[in-house]
Amino acid sequence: MIQIFILILLGLLTGVLCGLVGIGGGLVIVPALVYLFGFSQHMAQGTTIAMMIPPIGLLAAITYYKQGYVDIKTAIFIALGVFIGAYLGSRIAVVLPDIACKKIFGIILFLVSIKMIFFK
Repeated sequence: MIQIFILILLGLLTGVLCGLVGIGGGLVIVPALVYLFGFSQHMAQGTTIAMMIPPIGLLAAITYYKQGYVDIKTAIFIALGVFIGAYLGSRIAVVLPDIACKKIFGIILFLVSIKMIFFK
């Protein structure tokens, strides 16, 4: 039950960031699944694509699913959080100055890139 809550929370956070700065969920979810949940890179990518169905990742998700790289349950719970979080993030973003949105986006990209380049 705790893991389901954490997955929905991950989706919520991702949705807020998507709505706030327009980044794709994969930028947040793929590293989170790899580093926080121990997924392989392929499993994280496939699961992230599956949570974007419909219609964004349908064909790619089928391809990953056929190779065994999709965790459907995880994708569904994250999608629930993203659905709500994207709305909340967009509500915040529309009241922020453009420069604030640019800075938030840059900081997120920087932190994720540092983690992926220098740490396991």
